[in-house]
Amino acid sequence: MYTGRKISSAVIKRLPRYYRYLGDLLDNDITRISSKELSEKMNITASQIRQDLNNFGGFGQQGYGYNVEYLYNEIKKILSLDRTYHLIVVGGGNIGQALVNYTNFEKRGFVITAIFDVNPRLIGMTIRGVEVYDVDRMEEFVKHNKVDVAILTLPRSQASEVAEKLASWGVPGLWNFSHVDLHLPPTTKVENVHLTDSLMTLLYKINEDAAPSSHEE
Repeated sequence: MYTGRKISSAVIKRLPRYYRYLGDLLDNDITRISSKELSEKMNITASQIRQDLNNFGGFGQQGYGYNVEYLYNEIKKILSLDRTYHLIVVGGGNIGQALVNYTNFEKRGFVITAIFDVNPRLIGMTIRGVEVYDVDRMEEFVKHNKVDVAILTLPRSQASEVAEKLASWGVPGLWNFSHVDLHLPPTTKVENVHLTDSLMTLLYKINEDAAPSSHEE
């Protein structure tokens, strides 16, 4: 059982991976798994898995391992995925449209209810059933509809100003794909996503392996 104590951000970032892998195990009709077996699948040490899960009560049984369905459902509760979340997209360009078209969001309980943009060619369109509104209508929409998360896919020059407005209107979470880190009051939680950072990390790994060692001439 979750004790409510402060959990490190590193553990929190691993929870969705546990949830995803356990879901795959369920899809393959695997009913139980040991920390050793799970560590081999996830490339995390068994001791790390046990330490992570012990933050929330452990869930394992000596000599049995983990009941996959039970652990999956417990992590689902910890991540608060046992409810529906209402999202809006601010920026109806390529990234925004791709996110709206990603059907797995709905399977996880994330429902995109509106898109906002300044482009008159987009306003009035529907993307997979979600209407694109003029950004001038965003404040009214947020104040009259439940919005748990705003997804920002707009230019960096606009992101900070829009984020501050959303925070002032009481939107509790921002998922930011704009090319700028947002810093807002603690009441508004922000997850900054930099796609190019991930790509550059990959390129570093590729070139690190390709680079000759220091003793080679």
